[in-house]
Amino acid sequence: MPPIPIDSFAAETGTMIANLRRLAEIESPSLDKAAVDRLGAIVAAELSALGARVEFDRQTITGNHIVARWGNDERSNRGAGGFLILCHLDTVHPIGTLARHPIRESDGKLYGPGVYDMKASTVMTLIAIRRLEQAGMMPARPITALFTSDEEIGSESSRALIDLHARGKDLALCLEPALPDGSLKTWRKGTGSFEVRASGRSTHAGADHERGVNAIEEIAHQIVALQKMTDYDKGTTINVGIVSGGTRANVVPNECRAVADVRVVTPEEGERLTAEIHGLKPVLRGAKLRISGGLNRPPMPRTELMAQTFARAQAIAAALGISVGEGGTGGGSDANFVAPLGVPLLDGLGPLGNGAHSEREHVTIVSLPERAALLAAILSEWP
Repeated sequence: MPPIPIDSFAAETGTMIANLRRLAEIESPSLDKAAVDRLGAIVAAELSALGARVEFDRQTITGNHIVARWGNDERSNRGAGGFLILCHLDTVHPIGTLARHPIRESDGKLYGPGVYDMKASTVMTLIAIRRLEQAGMMPARPITALFTSDEEIGSESSRALIDLHARGKDLALCLEPALPDGSLKTWRKGTGSFEVRASGRSTHAGADHERGVNAIEEIAHQIVALQKMTDYDKGTTINVGIVSGGTRANVVPNECRAVADVRVVTPEEGERLTAEIHGLKPVLRGAKLRISGGLNRPPMPRTELMAQTFARAQAIAAALGISVGEGGTGGGSDANFVAPLGVPLLDGLGPLGNGAHSEREHVTIVSLPERAALLAAILSEWP
């Protein structure tokens, strides 16, 4: 049976836009549990209406995570094969962003906080499942869909849940937005954060300057050392983005800290760089360093398995009349947690658009039916 054509989804474009507007109007910043849970309740109701068995993985600080399942009860148990769909409910936009940047449609684009990253993907998932059910084309394999609440702040409370449901799956589908040209993401850098704290000796800057140990000066040396670890040929970047210390200009500061963002392409480079950063030594006599942190998301390298999985998806897309390329990004996603498990993985299946995390955030409307059709086809046609 051929996959459901794009035209069938194109007829649902108005419905998808309306649903996307409805979800985007429920602001859901990661650290506002009540707000994320309001959105989660709406999504859970939609999933239940589609016949899913819905469970809440309840949290105390972040929003509750949602686990939805379709298919044979026994086979849909954790780690028992089938498909895994990954979406997240949270956004980076604080409450009140919608008042400053309301949802609007212009030149074939829908603008609004969270529409691109990644509420459109939730809408696509819902419509893909609905059309498959209507056509009698739900896959024989069970489907598990996770809608997590803390992806934008590192997935600390959802990582174990992702790991639990990803293991043993036949295919994991991460619905993060596509690359600008619609390409899927076959590699991602691993991401991490390190904090370097310097302790010195506080003295009066005028009367006793020579006896002081300036912690800010020490951190300045460390910042230069960290920045020099960047190696573009290896794809390794270090960015010191936060520096704080001192109390008054006439006091030699005894404390200062710097926080660095780290991105690496391979696990080996991550291990090497972590050791190098933790091996930093003080430059000033009398200064001390305390170093903490590490990689939060492991790299998602383009392995042979990744290449084979992409080739299968590319062939399914071609049967729909969609040309899909591949590429990568320095940004991390929950796909980074799945990659080390050896599970076939497709990432970047979400919509086209741009401006994530900014007031320019938007989705390209014509991409909604195309990407929903692609998702449905992968679910129904996967070998």
